[in-house]
Amino acid sequence: MTVAFWCVLIAIFLPYLCTGVAKFSGGKFGPRQNHDPRAFLDTLEGFAKRAHSAQLNSFEVTPAFAAAVIIAHLAGTAELVTINVLAVLFITSRLLYIICYLADWAMLRSLVWFVGMALIASFFFVSI
Repeated sequence: MTVAFWCVLIAIFLPYLCTGVAKFSGGKFGPRQNHDPRAFLDTLEGFAKRAHSAQLNSFEVTPAFAAAVIIAHLAGTAELVTINVLAVLFITSRLLYIICYLADWAMLRSLVWFVGMALIASFFFVSI
């Protein structure tokens, strides 16, 4: 199991970290809200809403990252160290992205998002 594959596992669980922050940061989530958590999440505002938005974005980007890691491994032309470093950098960018989202640093968040997308593309370029 490579470091990059472990990073895919981390990326899969990052959205749930955001979910927990969204649900429990306002202190309003309880057993009653668990009957329809999506409706509850749609009512959030401020910090909790940003956590929910970070969750949604994390769910959106994870399949692309996982595919890029798998394709880079299958291509077999990139050095394993390079793939691992790119994967760790991607996870780092996602953590920074979540922090920026929670802190409401919109411009920096967009820049970090772009870096993450460039890292996904990098898996393909190093595999040529």
